[in-house]
Amino acid sequence: MFIGDQVKLRKMNEDDVELYHRWRNDMDVMTSTNGFLDVHSLSDTKEFVENVLLGSQSSKCYIIADRKTEKPIGITSLVHIDYKNRNAECIIDMGEKNYWGQGYGSDAMKLILHYAFYEMNLHRLYLKVFSFNKKAIHLYNKLGFQIEGTSREELYRNGDWHDVIHMGILQNEYRNK
Repeated sequence: MFIGDQVKLRKMNEDDVELYHRWRNDMDVMTSTNGFLDVHSLSDTKEFVENVLLGSQSSKCYIIADRKTEKPIGITSLVHIDYKNRNAECIIDMGEKNYWGQGYGSDAMKLILHYAFYEMNLHRLYLKVFSFNKKAIHLYNKLGFQIEGTSREELYRNGDWHDVIHMGILQNEYRNK
């Protein structure tokens, strides 16, 4: 378990499937983070959690909980972990909308970055963010991520084409920040 100013991160487990299923099917939550806005059955979500999030050697998933109440409010993960080249993709989804914009996501990201760079000794983290998600882009810049490229008009959402921005941060950049 990792403890920040506002949140705690704990390992995701099979008991979290129904909660994650609710978040995964909330279009408000997934619109800004998931390229595929599909409705998932509970069995699909359970299979995804068991095989991808929990059953893979190349991922580590944590439930974000409010530090004071211990209420689960989101999920953060390191996926596609490449141990040989020491890099991974970083993902965060804040599932409880009434926690948005209050610094909980920022606190969770700081914890996962610290874990990735100091505990796992990763060299590089990367992520993808949709161009319309200005708050997330601002947060990632503030944390030290740099834009590494853009996939132009990769995402069709709400009747418009949007870019997918690729961002990354290196271990030495994080440590020198």
